[in-house]
Amino acid sequence: MSTTPQRIVVMGVSAAGKSTVGLALAADLGCAFTDADDLHPAANLAKMAGGTPLTDEDRWPWLAAVGRALADADRIVVACSALRRVYRDRIRDAAPDAFFVLLDADAAVLHARIAARTGHFMPPELLDSQLALLEPLQSDEAGARIDVDGTPLEVEAAAIAAVQHPPAG
Repeated sequence: MSTTPQRIVVMGVSAAGKSTVGLALAADLGCAFTDADDLHPAANLAKMAGGTPLTDEDRWPWLAAVGRALADADRIVVACSALRRVYRDRIRDAAPDAFFVLLDADAAVLHARIAARTGHFMPPELLDSQLALLEPLQSDEAGARIDVDGTPLEVEAAAIAAVQHPPAG
């Protein structure tokens, strides 16, 4: 039996590289990939595009959809911010075996990345609100933290290694 998690959430703030790393991880592991942004209701996307942070009430139905996407698949990688412990707990309500890969970096690195990004609904002005919400993985949560202040290939390799050899506990 494989020890590699079968339901993986690549998490972090906007511009951390969730979609890029998630796609690479899914390809390497032969899993399906879903971007949780695609599971947001249109009202959430419009709110964020307008520069307004989501409330928890906005997030609950979306997080339930993320949990269902994980639970309904045998092997899947989902890119999802999952910023707070309570959000990850909501996801685990549907997919208790979810493994979280936190993509983390210094705020300056993230600000530079988001400023350079084009064609994304999330405006750079909301990054600080996400950083304020971010709660790192706790010791009782299945997952690993990856520093994204490297080349995309280095980050992808670190994420693949973390998933293929998850920390004990």
